[in-house]
Order: sequence, then C-alpha cells, then structure tokens
Amino acid sequence: MVGMKWKKLGKIFDPTQHNLANNCKEFAQSPQALVFEDFVRIYFSTRAIDKSNGKYLSHIAFVDMDKDLRRIIGVSKKTVIPLGELGCFDEHGIFPMSIMRHGDAVYGYTCGWNRRVSVSVDTAIGLAISHDDGLTFQRIGNGPVLAASLHEPCLVGDGFVKVIDDVYHMWYIFGTGWKRFSDDSPPDRTYKIGHAISTDGVNWEKEEARQIISDRLGADESQALPTVIDIDGRYHMFFCYRQSYDFRKNKNRGYRIGHAYSDNLMDWTRDDESPLLDVTPGEWDSDMLCYPHVFECDDKVYLLYNGNEFGRYGFGLAVLE
Repeated sequence: MVGMKWKKLGKIFDPTQHNLANNCKEFAQSPQALVFEDFVRIYFSTRAIDKSNGKYLSHIAFVDMDKDLRRIIGVSKKTVIPLGELGCFDEHGIFPMSIMRHGDAVYGYTCGWNRRVSVSVDTAIGLAISHDDGLTFQRIGNGPVLAASLHEPCLVGDGFVKVIDDVYHMWYIFGTGWKRFSDDSPPDRTYKIGHAISTDGVNWEKEEARQIISDRLGADESQALPTVIDIDGRYHMFFCYRQSYDFRKNKNRGYRIGHAYSDNLMDWTRDDESPLLDVTPGEWDSDMLCYPHVFECDDKVYLLYNGNEFGRYGFGLAVLE
C-alpha cells in the first residue's frame, strides 16, 4: 500500500456559525456525503438540549457545498428526519446516518440512540427513505433493521451500506459489552466492526460476532464508523479507534483514523500506517481524529472527518493525493 497519501485541506464547516433546525447549536458529527451533479450535500449529526432533563438530543442536518467543497451554498432549515417515537430505539437521537442512492430514492441508514438506566445508551440501525432528493426522510417502520442479537448483546450501530454485484453489504459496529474500568467512573463500552449482507437492504444476515478488523490497542480497543471505497480494484476501509476508557480528555487515548484493505470483502488486513492520517499539533484536530467518511467526487477521493471534542465545532476534509 505504499504511495497512498492524504493531504489535509482544513476545517470546512462549523455548526456554531449557522442557524440549524431543532434549536441545534453545536456538533456536526459523522459527516456523510451525497454527490449531486453540481453540488455536494453533507449530512451530519448535531445536538439540541432536551429541556426536560438537560441532556443532549441528536438530530440530522445537512450543509450543501459547491463541488470543490470550499463554498457553502446553504444549510438545512427544516427537520431532515424526526426523532423516534416514545420508547423506540431512536427516541433520543440519530448519530450517524449513512446515505446512499437507490434508484430515484435516497436511503438513509440511521443509528438510533435511546437512553438506558444502568448504562448511558443503547443503539440500533434503522432505515429511512427519501423521495425528495434527500431533503426529508421517512422511516420504513418504527423498529430497527439491525439490532442486538444472541452474540451481539448491545450497541449495534454505525451502519455503512454499499451495493456490490447486486448484494447489499453493511459494515457496522457491535458492542462486546459494558465495563466499569474504575470504581469512581460510570461504565464504558467497547465495540468492534462487523459485517452483514442482504438481498434487499431491509432483511440482513449478520456474520454474528465476527470481528473483521484486528485490534491494535488490545481487547479494550473500540472501533467505530467504518466507511468503504474501491480504489484501483482493492477495497479500503477507514474507521476510527480509541481506548475504551479515559478517552474523552486524554488525547493519547482518544480517537485516531484506522485503515484496512481487502481483495474479497471478507478478509481485511489492517494497515493504519499507509495512508497515515494523524493529528496536527496546534490545529482544530490536534487531540483527536474521528468519524471518517470517504467518497468520490469529480475523479478525486475525499475523506471527511471530525477533530477535537468529537466534532463539537465541525468537520474537515482531506484529499487522496
């Protein structure tokens, strides 16, 4: 894999500079691109405060940019997708939402969040469909299309879907469990990247509890947000990884961008060093790099990602040289 190299182009969007729907003020997490003929729509997860308890609610919004990804055309002013019904898997937020074209429609694979009592959250993956070019999305049902199961007991989420040779492939994360790493801290979660296939994008067959990306940091490594692209006949996955505890303030244990490649979509070789994408001291991404999304636009391969504080102040861009 020698020769692949990313060039950082800087931060391109800051949510605090815009008036977003649903009273969202901060965070533009997990940017995901939908390329149109003359612009690029980038979806992200932003946050509002739940007035009933002061906790966050995660909403989906988008920004439209011209095709050089430098000039902002506009931001979404209306709700892209409402939060889930009372007691449903996505009642308290959607983060992230993975977008793909499907004929005349746009499919959005949502990661729904709901609060728990003994631990902070659980997640599952839903499907919503847009028939207005991605302005608004409607769920196909109130339940998820992929969720916890016998050997994946919690935290199924971050689904990224690609259709290859008429087969739907989903790379997603599954929780291996929650653990209290110290007596005075709340439980923290660990999750790994898995794989499922489908013939229709709705009914999925998991490779149950098969961790497809090897650990770099040991068993307590958490892996999140896989994104896959074909470059010169080889599949490349980018994702983020971190230690499962003491990662929020300790920049040496926070998120970094990982990479793996495969020739058959089943067996993945991890290679974070090439192409290496790392923190830049003194910059907006000096402490962490997280939530990558890779896509093609006008014969270039771009990578969107978040920096410090998990994307509180927006996202940036890198291009593959």
